[in-house]
Amino acid sequence: MKTIGLVGGMTAESSAEYYRIINQMVRERLGGIHSGKIIMYSVDFGEIEPLMEAGNWERITEILKDAARRLERSGADMLLLCTNTMHKLAEPIQSAIRIPLLSIIEVTAKRILDAGLKTVGLLGTRFTMEDDFYRRPLEQKFRIKTIIPDKEDREKVHRIIMDELSIGKIETESRNTYLRIIEKLRAEGAEGIILGCTEIPLLVQAIHTSVPLFDTTRLHAEAAVDQALGKE
Repeated sequence: MKTIGLVGGMTAESSAEYYRIINQMVRERLGGIHSGKIIMYSVDFGEIEPLMEAGNWERITEILKDAARRLERSGADMLLLCTNTMHKLAEPIQSAIRIPLLSIIEVTAKRILDAGLKTVGLLGTRFTMEDDFYRRPLEQKFRIKTIIPDKEDREKVHRIIMDELSIGKIETESRNTYLRIIEKLRAEGAEGIILGCTEIPLLVQAIHTSVPLFDTTRLHAEAAVDQALGKE
């Protein structure tokens, strides 16, 4: 079994889900009391979030490159950023290490294609929805069209992530807001929805809507287990 390196803390809530899901999947596949070989380096999101709002991505890049190098030195065979937003910095982080960085965007895109879908809605932080680092590869490399909410709804999605989900606060009203936005995206042509923030699956799951959901946290963790166990 290969060792999975996790850059966590963005946020601690979703990073805990990565740890839980990876161990659950390894146990299901190997049986008994097996668990995953995992090394996690968890950053302080209280330091990262103000840098995001200030647009200081250079400083964030240096913090995450340092985390990646530490995991590589500790014996990780692969690297996962336990966050969608920080895949904005995937290329410079990958350039700082020799072990492969497993892209959450590519993993999600392949599952969308497997489902036979061509148009999906994208929910996430403001950065994930509005910047092109996520939508560009989906559209150019995988020919998947992405639809994002209007500006007012983007602000609502972002606020709920930052003010509630990031600290483990789950509100029924916020779930209803997300479900309303999902329905709007479906009306605009979305065949499925990317839960493009690793905290969103804490709030919205398949039991809440008939629209196909792509849980990026689970898909990313599953792909890591596949690689760790030599399934791919």
